[in-house]
Amino acid sequence: MGEIKAIQIPFRLFYWTKGFAKLTRVHNLLFLALTQYFVAYFLVDVHHGEKAYLTDIRLFLLVFSTVCIAAAGYMINDYYDVKIDLINKPQRVVVGTTLKRRYVMAGHVALSLFGIFVGFLLSWEVGVIHCGSVFLLWLHSNHLKRIPFIGNLIIASLSGLAVALIGIYYYENKFLVFTYAVFAFAISLVREIVKDMEGLPGDQTFGCRTLPVVWGIHRTKLLLYVLSAIFIFLLFFLSGKLGNQTLINYFLLLTIPITFFIIRLVQADTRREFALLNNFCKILILSGIISMVFF
Repeated sequence: MGEIKAIQIPFRLFYWTKGFAKLTRVHNLLFLALTQYFVAYFLVDVHHGEKAYLTDIRLFLLVFSTVCIAAAGYMINDYYDVKIDLINKPQRVVVGTTLKRRYVMAGHVALSLFGIFVGFLLSWEVGVIHCGSVFLLWLHSNHLKRIPFIGNLIIASLSGLAVALIGIYYYENKFLVFTYAVFAFAISLVREIVKDMEGLPGDQTFGCRTLPVVWGIHRTKLLLYVLSAIFIFLLFFLSGKLGNQTLINYFLLLTIPITFFIIRLVQADTRREFALLNNFCKILILSGIISMVFF
């Protein structure tokens, strides 16, 4: 019996670790960390030339604390969404299967408190921002995501804030960083609405009043067309104010994939098609990160 238990322990640890990685969307967390490092090196640190910020322990702590809070946000979201996810994405459900609900909640609290603590070690501004982010992520999962558009707006704002946070902390090139923060906000908002269209069956079943549930698919698509046009105009306006030709050229090139996105959105009618549009938004975000290299 002792030998059997000795074999089971590492297997269970592997099983729990795999579940935790799935629950916290490790690939998304790595993407977030990469984004913040790119912002620090290519947008904020452009005048130093000696990788001053890239090797700064404060940047590591800033990124690490942000990642902890994002991971906690994923955990609390899945904690509240178990029943919906069993319909929309049953293969991704971890809460109550791989990990017990009380362990998930304990992990959420621990990561949130640790992220806030590190934030206040860095500066009071970062600490306050982290506190607000934790509160909004909890409120979003518990209530706001069931209110049309408000939940989408909260998550998109936090995505933009993750970019802006680097400029806020280092007080360098704040307008350039702000322009990219608006870009992150815009693409994230569109993606969140597309995700609601993809998750319509589960949301309808459990009474979540998302835009596709309240308005229907057709009217939600009309909103996405309007938002896309507004965001394109806003990005060109900000890059023009900045007087940066590289950024203007990037946004000009960006109109090609956005046009493709709109065409596919017009034709989309199934969960699979909306899932593809969701992934396409991720590609647009990745292209924005890569564009930072040219500054």
